[in-house]
Amino acid sequence: MAFLFTSESVSEGHPDKVADQVSDAILDEFLRRDLNSKVACETLCTTGLVVVSGEVRSEGYVDIQGVARRVIDKIGYNRSEYQFDAASCGILSAIHEQSADINQGVDRKDGEEQGAGDQGIMFGYAVEETREFMPATLILSHVILKELAVIRREGEVMRYLRPDSKSQVTIEYGDDRRPQRVHTIVVSTQHDEFILPTHTRSEAEAEREMQRIIADDVRNILIPRVKARLERANDKLADLIGDDYILHVNPTGKFVIGGPHGDTGLTGRKIIVDTYDGRGAHGGGAFSGKDSSKVDRSAAYAARHIAKNMVAAGIAREVLVQVSYAIGIAQPLSIYVDTYGTANVNMSDGEIAAKIGGMFDLRPAAIVERFGLKYPIFEATASYGHFGRRPYTELVRFYGEGKEFAKEVEFFSWEKLDEVDRLKQEFGL
Repeated sequence: MAFLFTSESVSEGHPDKVADQVSDAILDEFLRRDLNSKVACETLCTTGLVVVSGEVRSEGYVDIQGVARRVIDKIGYNRSEYQFDAASCGILSAIHEQSADINQGVDRKDGEEQGAGDQGIMFGYAVEETREFMPATLILSHVILKELAVIRREGEVMRYLRPDSKSQVTIEYGDDRRPQRVHTIVVSTQHDEFILPTHTRSEAEAEREMQRIIADDVRNILIPRVKARLERANDKLADLIGDDYILHVNPTGKFVIGGPHGDTGLTGRKIIVDTYDGRGAHGGGAFSGKDSSKVDRSAAYAARHIAKNMVAAGIAREVLVQVSYAIGIAQPLSIYVDTYGTANVNMSDGEIAAKIGGMFDLRPAAIVERFGLKYPIFEATASYGHFGRRPYTELVRFYGEGKEFAKEVEFFSWEKLDEVDRLKQEFGL
């Protein structure tokens, strides 16, 4: 039976994403100075104020205020009328040293036996319906906001845009569980108050006119640019956006008050947007602000890597991988696989899980080494999702022994399809 499924995304200017980006930028700055830094950094942002707290063990010194202001300015909060701007907001730091009780379970003389930084369950998921092996609803939700951010920064059309925005995409799926068409698109974007009431125009009339202009621009500028962006990338998702979709733009009316002034932002409050947006499962642990000794982050990346490579290898059309850990213990307690009945091999999900457990080293130190998770690569993950991204390399600045140097570092390495051939061989495909 056909069904509808919906995913959402939030922009880099959403208050919770502002907090995530500040936390991950601070993590990166500690790693630039000390690759062995242990960081658990939480950020709160509200009207005119940023509060950074957490636990750190590092040989490096970081200018917390400077990092936070750089991130906020880069996002686009640089005007006083936003009631939250990089130059004037207050920034309070309440960072202290990591607990010695936690540290003794994480740091070991034998680095390969580094214990998990906490107990927990982590999930990885992949589905064949997009080239990213991610849900089509989520990819489209992200692309809409990425293109909206490009338009805002270009400043040529839709010049009223402000940084805070959200999107939501509903897709109609067929009986074969494959996407058929975009059913509904929702876009809510913060904007300047570019039409004011006058003696001949009431406040309600001014608001309706602003809403009409924004809705027309979303339909006639944003969505065509989203389709063109997908077509340039030869992405078949463009074909799902026809002319018959339902569109809701700023459904509550004007959206002038936004960002941290409109809603307090906190690190780790968008974990579903960060991952698979309702498809698969989530263990509950946030990613941003945590160094890779925290398996909330590193093991979730490893589980995604396994799931993606399994689907790409043809083992199943859809795969969920769960890994669990106990604090201070290196080996995972359990590995679980669910193929949702889509497996292409004559094995039970339990047998598949056992084989996967034998193929992949899921000790925290091995995961960190494999994916280069001691490098400062995390600010890039803190908006538009941690998964479904394109791996790339970039020169990154480091500081050590009084010197600055650059090194080429790989980003989103857990998205690489580098285990497909080995999986095919192991599973006889």
